[in-house]
Amino acid sequence: MPSTRRKKPRVRKGQPDVGLTRDEFARRFVLEFSDPRFAAAATHVRALADIAWRNYEDGRKAPRTVRAGPRFADPDYDLSVEWLAAHRAVQQARRLHDRRAGPARVLIVNASPRNDRTCPGEMSKTWRLARIARDVLDGTRGIETELLDLSRLTAEYGRVIYPCKACVSTAMPLCHWPCSCYPNHGQGQVRDWMHEIYPMWVAAHGILIVTPVHWYQAPSVLKLMMDRLVCADGGNPDPTSTSGKDAAKAKEIELRGWPYPRHLEGRVFALIVHADAAGAESLRRMLHDWLTDMHLVSAGADAMLDRYIGYYEPYAMSHDALDRDPALRQEVSSVAAGLARAVKEARRGRHRKPPARPEPRPK
Repeated sequence: MPSTRRKKPRVRKGQPDVGLTRDEFARRFVLEFSDPRFAAAATHVRALADIAWRNYEDGRKAPRTVRAGPRFADPDYDLSVEWLAAHRAVQQARRLHDRRAGPARVLIVNASPRNDRTCPGEMSKTWRLARIARDVLDGTRGIETELLDLSRLTAEYGRVIYPCKACVSTAMPLCHWPCSCYPNHGQGQVRDWMHEIYPMWVAAHGILIVTPVHWYQAPSVLKLMMDRLVCADGGNPDPTSTSGKDAAKAKEIELRGWPYPRHLEGRVFALIVHADAAGAESLRRMLHDWLTDMHLVSAGADAMLDRYIGYYEPYAMSHDALDRDPALRQEVSSVAAGLARAVKEARRGRHRKPPARPEPRPK
C-alpha cells in the first residue's frame, strides 16, 4: 500500500542575481534629480545617494519596527510600524463595516487611467459613467459613497501601487493581510497606495467597478489593484507566524492546514464595463468570476452591464457617442439603483447568497 505521507517541499532557488553595483545604483538614484534646477543641490543629492546605497546594501526594508506583542504568534518579533498602521486601519474598517447602525457604504472604483490633468488632456468616459452612478447612489436614502479614482496613479505625484510579488504561490501563509511586501525602504519602494485602499474595500458593504476594456483585458491600473487584493482572499493576518518572509516556514504552516480566511466575504458587487470594439462581455465575466471567487456576492443580473460606446467609431468622437446614448446612461443609473437595493437587502440579511458548501480544494 503506497504511503500517503506528504514529502516535505524544498524552497526552489536559482534565478539570476539582481543586485546593482554602486555606480549603477547611483546612476539610477540621481535620475530623479536630472532637472537642471537640482544642479545647485548636487552635493546634497550625492550625499543622499550614499545613504540610500548603504540602506540598499543592508537590505533595510523596514527601518522602524516595534515588538509585535501578545496579540501575535511571536510576541518578540520586530514588526514594521508601517505594517502595523495598515493592520490597525483594516481592523477599524472592519468594525465600521460590521456596525448595524448608520448608512450602508458603497465603494465606487473608477478603473480608467485616463485623466484630463495629465497627458490625454481629456477626462475618460469611465469617469462620466462613474459620476452618473454616484449621483444615483448619493441620492439614495441610507447609502454613503466613496470614490476610488485609479486614474490618480497616472496623474498625481507620488501615487503608486506596486506589483504583487506572488508570495501566495510559494505558500498562502506567506501572503500577509494586509500586504507586508511594501514599503521596502532599501529598494526605494515607498508610498504604496494599497495601504489606504485595503480599508476602503473592508469598510464597504457594496462595490461598484466601472471600467473600460484595454486590449481585451482590465486596464493596468485596475489589474495592479486586483493582484494586490490577493491577500484579502486567504491572506495571513499574522506576519510573525512566518517570521516575516520565511518561505520554508510558510510552506510548513500551509501543509498543516490553512483556513483561507475570506477577508472580504459577503460584500455585494456590481459591474459596468464598456469598450469601443471588443472585449466588454469577456472582461465583465472575468471580473464577476474574480469577485465571486473571493466570496463577494453579485447584486444580480440587473447590476451587471457590458456595453459598447461609439462602436468602431473614431476615438476623437467617443464622448460625443456617449452623449448620443441616453439608453446607456439610463442603464448605468439602473445598475447603481440595483446595487443600492441589494446592499440594503444584504444588511437586513435578505439578499440571497450562494449556498455554503465544503471546499475540498480551497485556494
